[in-house]
Amino acid sequence: MYAILEKRKMTENTDLMVIEAPEVARKAMPGQFIIVRKDEFSERIPLTIADFDRERGTVTIIFQKVGKSTYELAELNTGDYVRNFVGPLGVASEITNYGSVVLVAGGVGIAPVYPIARALHEAGNQVTVILGARSANLLFWVEKMRAISDHLVICTDDGTLGRKGVVTEPLREYLQKGGVARVWAIGPAVMMKFCCKTTAEFQTPTVVSLDSIMVDGTGMCGACRVEVGGETRFVCVDGPEFDGNKVNWDVVLSRKKIFVAEEKQAMESWNNEQASRHVCNLNQEVLKQEIGSTRRVESAAAD
Repeated sequence: MYAILEKRKMTENTDLMVIEAPEVARKAMPGQFIIVRKDEFSERIPLTIADFDRERGTVTIIFQKVGKSTYELAELNTGDYVRNFVGPLGVASEITNYGSVVLVAGGVGIAPVYPIARALHEAGNQVTVILGARSANLLFWVEKMRAISDHLVICTDDGTLGRKGVVTEPLREYLQKGGVARVWAIGPAVMMKFCCKTTAEFQTPTVVSLDSIMVDGTGMCGACRVEVGGETRFVCVDGPEFDGNKVNWDVVLSRKKIFVAEEKQAMESWNNEQASRHVCNLNQEVLKQEIGSTRRVESAAAD
């Protein structure tokens, strides 16, 4: 069992948890991920490590509530425990002094980008970070990212914060200036795809972090397979980072749709269970009030 030392709401649909996991924290590196399971009946959820503190023995995870399992995980609070917390898994980011680097983070992709950007900053790189989201209320860790960036650009689709537009626009501007040695793009698959199309025009090496469907996380099940450079690779043991300009994005996007119907059905069932539980709790509360009222009347009559 692993204690939740802190639970915090980051955006309307994104939560943060700080987990007490000394052995995981001791070996965690930027770019790696963990697999968390709420209890013995829960699904295994792979999440890229958002932060770690070796002295405290903690690992920070940030997750978006999109389906039954993540909504169930979000039910836990500070002081609760998760049943399993396995990691660190995957291959760590290649951190060295490249010179000038650009990191593009879309939505919840801000979480995995942060430790990579921090490590690149500490390695002496000139770090430019581009944050993107549909709206300002979906952004988080802006000041944390500003603290480890030489340049920070914010884009929102609706213009509620920073410049209005998509992340590929400032990315292209930086590439046109020249001198960018490497780009990281982490976020929704379609965002990463178009970032790679942009960097390919300038022949700039580009790293992406894939979040394929995953089961065991050790390379045995093959569920997370992707096509990179014409070869089959496993995200859990060969990644999660890959050369974005070699990724077959059509395969990535199609495989993410495989269980859409099942995921929808599971979410609907969970919502129905929650509604039934709410009604049951209301009925119990009404019953308690009625019993209390009856006892007060009986007590008054006896007096």
